[in-house]
Amino acid sequence: MSPHQLTCLFLGAALAVSTAVRSQPSLAEEPAHTIIAADAVEWKAAPASLPAGAQAAVLYGDPAKDGLFAMRLKLPKGYHIPPHMHPKPEVVTVISGTAQLGMGEIADRQKAQRLPMGSFFALPPDMAHYAFTEEETVIQLNSFGPWQIKYVRQEDDPRKQTQ
Repeated sequence: MSPHQLTCLFLGAALAVSTAVRSQPSLAEEPAHTIIAADAVEWKAAPASLPAGAQAAVLYGDPAKDGLFAMRLKLPKGYHIPPHMHPKPEVVTVISGTAQLGMGEIADRQKAQRLPMGSFFALPPDMAHYAFTEEETVIQLNSFGPWQIKYVRQEDDPRKQTQ
C-alpha cells in the first residue's frame, strides 16, 4: 500500500470514528442512572395525538427528542386507540390491567388478542395496529424518539377533530 493510500485510509477511519463519537450522547448529557419508585411516577395528560382520557408518565428520555425513551400510558376502562402506526419500533409491556391488541387497518375487537398484566409485545415500524382496554390498564412503551403516531384514517386523529 502506498503512503498516499495509507494516509487516505487513516483519515477515513479517523472521520468515521469522530462521526460515531459525535452521534453518541456525551456523559454530561446522560444521567448516570435513573430510578423511579412505583409510587413516585408522575402522571400528566397524555399527548394530544392520543384520544382524550389517557395519562402519560415519561420515565426516561424525552419522547419528543431523538433518543431512547420509556413512557407509561394509563388508559381508562373502555379506551380505544383506532388503527395507527409508528415510524419507529415499539416495545411494550402491560404493567397492569388488560389490553386488547389487534393488527391491521380495521379495528375489529373480535380479532384483537387479550393481553393481561405482564404481557409483552414488540412491533416493527409502520405496522398498523389498534388497541382496546377492558379495565384501567397501564402499559410501558419503550422506543426511540421523536415518538410519532399516524392514524390509518385521518378522521380518527384526535389532533384533527374539532371541539
